[in-house]
Amino acid sequence: MALPIPGKPVRGSKSGQPIMALFDLLGRNWAMGIIWNLNEGSCTFRELQNRCETVSPTTLNVRLKELTSAHIIERTLDGYALTPFGKELFDLLLPIGKLAKGWSEKF
Repeated sequence: MALPIPGKPVRGSKSGQPIMALFDLLGRNWAMGIIWNLNEGSCTFRELQNRCETVSPTTLNVRLKELTSAHIIERTLDGYALTPFGKELFDLLLPIGKLAKGWSEKF
């Protein structure tokens, strides 16, 4: 599956609206889990795989490549880390997490 690019067709948007391209990327298996776990600090591939528990090495490798290409994460001397954009994205996801928690209590 190709990296969603703003301005090109993506899931949910033939025109590739930037928010839809981002949601397409974030909606892929383990993308959000990787971002969530890297907010705890940079780590190696193996450590990130342990933090994510059930992710396969193949899926983790594909998502790391996609998130790196999208400038959400980067390779560092310590392994992988969130970029400044990735940190900003995580900070914006926190209120959505609170909203989702309240929503889940309705079930």
